[in-house]
Amino acid sequence: MNNPVQIPYSVQVEELTRCFGSFVAVDHITFNVADGEIFGFLGANGAGKTTTIKMLCGLLLPTSGKGFVEGFNIYTQSDQIKQNIGYMSQKFSLYEDLLVRENLEFYGGIYGLDNHTLRQTIETSVMATGLREHLEKLTRDIPVGWKQRLALTCAILHKPKILFLDEPTGGVDPISRHQFWSLIYELAEKGTTVFVTTHYMEEAEYCNRLSIMHNGRIMDIGAPQTLKEKYKQSTIEDVFIQLVKK
Repeated sequence: MNNPVQIPYSVQVEELTRCFGSFVAVDHITFNVADGEIFGFLGANGAGKTTTIKMLCGLLLPTSGKGFVEGFNIYTQSDQIKQNIGYMSQKFSLYEDLLVRENLEFYGGIYGLDNHTLRQTIETSVMATGLREHLEKLTRDIPVGWKQRLALTCAILHKPKILFLDEPTGGVDPISRHQFWSLIYELAEKGTTVFVTTHYMEEAEYCNRLSIMHNGRIMDIGAPQTLKEKYKQSTIEDVFIQLVKK
């Protein structure tokens, strides 16, 4: 069945669970993500954030529960999901020995863009992300912050409806991190849904809504300001500490 289930969310998850043997990595989580929303998953390493993203991207089958991404079932329609999403993994996964331009051309080809469309898309994308001056440089020779921009550009070449970013600013300096988030805001303003995981507390403040995850479970979900008011704390870091100490 190729037609998507019609639901009013970019992502819909109900009681989603993933076990590795006796270890429960993701424990019966439930949440929805609205179209055009910047939705954040905040948690320490090992909280289950990456495992959740892999299930939603069709890279890992759940043990139980339900999940839909852009209306497609994560159990049976992983190919359709992959056609409608962009994914930027936690680890830099582009080819260091290729030019920046060659990486873009390679990933554009994977997404099935014809040569004319690919040239136009690359031109538009590098202008938006500031990569134009680096096109003819070897990928290994550009700074980490620019590599992150390149990975993001590769993930959005096919203009996905939803973008999954798994700790995209890890190891990046604060200025590059701020610039990267400016690009995320621009994408969201144009209608792209952004699902982002992070363990940086200050980044959590940038999300429209935030899910705080600990030991595979969602502790609470809400807008950053709403969560701070609910738990009578001045920062998301303090909210996080209060929740994980329960």
